[in-house]
Amino acid sequence: RLWTLEELSVYNGTDEGLPILLGILGSVFDVTKGRSHYGPGGGYHHFSGRDASRAFVSGNFTGDGLTDSLQGLSSMEVNSIVDWRKFYVERYIFAGKIVGRYYDSEGNPTKYLKGVEMKAKRGAQLLEKQKREEDKIPSCNSKWSEAEGGEVWCDTGYPRLVRRPGDIALTGQVSQRCACFQDGELGRPGLVVYEGCDYHSTSCIVK
Repeated sequence: RLWTLEELSVYNGTDEGLPILLGILGSVFDVTKGRSHYGPGGGYHHFSGRDASRAFVSGNFTGDGLTDSLQGLSSMEVNSIVDWRKFYVERYIFAGKIVGRYYDSEGNPTKYLKGVEMKAKRGAQLLEKQKREEDKIPSCNSKWSEAEGGEVWCDTGYPRLVRRPGDIALTGQVSQRCACFQDGELGRPGLVVYEGCDYHSTSCIVK
């Protein structure tokens, strides 16, 4: 069936005689079997009776955060929301579509939904490409304890911080990872020696 947001809002778990419904990307799911999570006092109650797609990745469960708008999210974040929808398809009962941003008055996907799914596909492809690139260069071993702090080390090669260029397209931010490089590779641009660590040290203390 087709739902309006107003109709959906009644099914938020406060009336025990009604099922609990949740919307994500315009699809509605019956999550009544998860009442302890989706009912009042549950950790996911803020998703019930509405489509709060954005909050699945933003973690903002107040006011403006509880929206179905994905404006400004990266392709990786959009891909994560599509993965959440897949989770609900597999675990819960599909209960219809919300007329609005994602489906028109006849229940057909809107241009917005098609755009979201294309962006999610790009995010998945970028993640796969980044994984393939990173598999070529082994990651450092690492450990951390409250008493001793952190340490990274390489069984072969030397630990260096390297930028993850794919992250700019995926998240809009640049992150770094620790990878092990051989002696002949240490001159590559963009490699950073850990602070306080010798150039040819195979392990470094991380502050």
